[in-house]
Amino acid sequence: MRRIRLVALVMLALWLGPSMTDAQSTPARITMLLTGPPAPTTREYVAFSQQLGELGWLEGQTVAIDRRWADAPEKLPVLAADAVRENPTVIVTAGPDATRAVRQVTSTIPIVMIASTDPRVLGVASLAHPGGNLTGLTIGQPEVTSEKRLELIKEAVPSVVRVAVLWDVKRSVDSAGVLEMMAAAASKLGLRLQHLDVIGAGGYATAFAAAKKDNAQAMLLVESPRAVANRAAIAELGIKYRLPIMSQFSRVVEAGGLMSYGPDLSDLFRRAAVYVDKILKGAQPGDLPVEQPMKFELVINLKTAKAIGLTIPQSLLVRADEIIQ
Repeated sequence: MRRIRLVALVMLALWLGPSMTDAQSTPARITMLLTGPPAPTTREYVAFSQQLGELGWLEGQTVAIDRRWADAPEKLPVLAADAVRENPTVIVTAGPDATRAVRQVTSTIPIVMIASTDPRVLGVASLAHPGGNLTGLTIGQPEVTSEKRLELIKEAVPSVVRVAVLWDVKRSVDSAGVLEMMAAAASKLGLRLQHLDVIGAGGYATAFAAAKKDNAQAMLLVESPRAVANRAAIAELGIKYRLPIMSQFSRVVEAGGLMSYGPDLSDLFRRAAVYVDKILKGAQPGDLPVEQPMKFELVINLKTAKAIGLTIPQSLLVRADEIIQ
């Protein structure tokens, strides 16, 4: 009888063995909702993959990464719904629009957000204990960084009085506080703000023409997926109308904008990989505190400054984290 039982156990192990091995070797699946045209070699995306690798998650071996790109915010709901149907292990969302789109279609799949504005608008209970299926990283306090960008514009162009604010996002969502702080900062600096809304990729040329007609001397860009996708066209318009462009992220400056000041995206993506690692190892997103940016960067494009006839003060150049010649 013992021999029969032993043979039965051996047969069962042989039968289960391959399936158990297959289950253990099946890679974890990560879906990323990203902004702009496909660009997997952009430094922030490379930083994410490198950090995952350092944590032991090798793409194509122990983890599969499905990157989905949106060049306009209206495309994100469809991409989010498609991603959720695939039932990945974790969804990584870049920006508040992507996070909002995924939150609307799943309350169970873990979400790691990157560069979100106010997480409470997205359903986070608190930064320390977010609860639910959402955690990740914010861009900090947008009203503070907006004030800092206005200060940098004033320092770069001391004669500036009128600044056009180019909104490529819906101002009605969560920007009331930002508008108030921006107005207070502008008043303190002796600046007048002209708010311009962009609807569709064709709206940039119209907005720049309107800014120039209204005697704007600089442009403050509020980015969205569409702005990232059209950053080269935006930069060209800035040079055409000789309007210094201040953006939040360095991608616009790399495309030809004048300056950017904001969170270091590469650092945010690298830290997001740490969240993903913890979730893949069993942590619940609702137990992982939402974190703020730790690194900010000032990037200046001197080639663009020369093209629009602007001399950047040395006081700014010595503080820049990166200078594009």
